[in-house]
Amino acid sequence: MTAAYTHFDFAKLAARDRYKLLCGVVVPRPIALVTSCDDGGRVNAAPFSFFNVFSEAPAQVVLGLQHHIDGRHKDTTRNLAPGRAFVVNMVDEGLAATMNDCAMDFPVDVSEVEALGLATVPGLSIEVPRLAAAPIALECRVSVSMAFAAGRSLLVGEVLGVVARADLVDPGNLHVDPSRYRPIGRLAGAMYARQGELFEMQRETYAEWQRKQDETP
Repeated sequence: MTAAYTHFDFAKLAARDRYKLLCGVVVPRPIALVTSCDDGGRVNAAPFSFFNVFSEAPAQVVLGLQHHIDGRHKDTTRNLAPGRAFVVNMVDEGLAATMNDCAMDFPVDVSEVEALGLATVPGLSIEVPRLAAAPIALECRVSVSMAFAAGRSLLVGEVLGVVARADLVDPGNLHVDPSRYRPIGRLAGAMYARQGELFEMQRETYAEWQRKQDETP
């Protein structure tokens, strides 16, 4: 029996509906709790789930920047001109509540870090601090920012270094222990996901696959 499908034509959907649908189907998404500094040195902390890593040579991450409804740039966008630095603080279960608090609509002149009393640690590769509670932090510098619409920009940043809690990454083989890391993922609306049951799949070579096909009666 053939399954029934529904087609959603994006040309006929309002932007808000496209956003709702994409957020519901592209899941779970990693969350970046980004720290950046304004011209006065005030530290801003903002969560992003339109975020990912996409290259290792050079090592680069992308952030989807959304502006205010009236077109004004949010704090992170203003802080991250080309060449400016920022930190991607990865969000685990222990940092989840803090990340959610940082998503509040704080006034422009209020630092989330100061208002919430968040401890920070000076950067090692850059001048921007990381959050002390972050299990892993990516120290980055802005490479380029591209505007695709009045309210949306895509920022590309080069990863200059990674700071990880000592029990999370094996320095010999660089393997990350997921049972200790416990990152959370963003779903849609106010929904998030913890790690569930983990499973492993080894990738075959084509020669191995072909040999099995030849051996199958």
